[in-house]
Amino acid sequence: MRADVRTAVVTGAGIGIGRACSLGLLADGWTVFLVGRRKDRLEETAALAPAADRGRALPFPADITDPAAVDGLFGAVEDRFGRLDLLFNNAADTMPYTPTEDVTVEDWHRVMGSIATGTFLCSRAAFRVMKRQTPRGGRIINNGAPSAQVPRPDSVAFTAAKHAVAGLTRSLSLDGRRHDISCGQIDIGNVTPDDRPQPAVLQADGSRRAEPTMDVRHVVDTVRAMAGLPAGVNIQSVLVMPSAMPYVGRG
Repeated sequence: MRADVRTAVVTGAGIGIGRACSLGLLADGWTVFLVGRRKDRLEETAALAPAADRGRALPFPADITDPAAVDGLFGAVEDRFGRLDLLFNNAADTMPYTPTEDVTVEDWHRVMGSIATGTFLCSRAAFRVMKRQTPRGGRIINNGAPSAQVPRPDSVAFTAAKHAVAGLTRSLSLDGRRHDISCGQIDIGNVTPDDRPQPAVLQADGSRRAEPTMDVRHVVDTVRAMAGLPAGVNIQSVLVMPSAMPYVGRG
């Protein structure tokens, strides 16, 4: 492979934060595998890139909760480019606010699978590639959330999954240290929706209200900064949020 090629995998690249960060990485010269379940959305992301960047946007439909599909994805990256430099674990399924006693086992497994298990499977595969490539090492960025630190009411599955991501980030950072693999986490506050009004959000006192939001470009800029750090330098954890968004105590 050419020494100047930097390869990245972004999960959940067909919409929202994953799409925006993929376009930001492409603008920085990365070759990006756009991963998600829907091929049409991944192709839409690729089409949004400037013509000069479009050849480095590589849609790759895959279900990150399926171990075989994940192994196929990272095998394809290694076969084509010989290495992986960056993994952004971003994909996540969510569910409406639901009292704990009403959460179904199916919803629990769906949310935990997409967030916790998906992050684990992709990180495990990335470790295997990053450990054996030359030069060895690379970077993993996990998309956490304020809920990785403090919950919202009636969000037991999402909160548990994001707490699992925080634990994964710390374990991956520790286990990757001796292999030149860095792992950090970005916790992302309210991003302004691009296709609908900001919905009212459940508060700690049981009320609902719309909260302050921020433009997604602030998330993209942070991910680009994390991705662009030299080997041996890491942002372990960062929270990007609107200044007036409820956080501490969620009140």
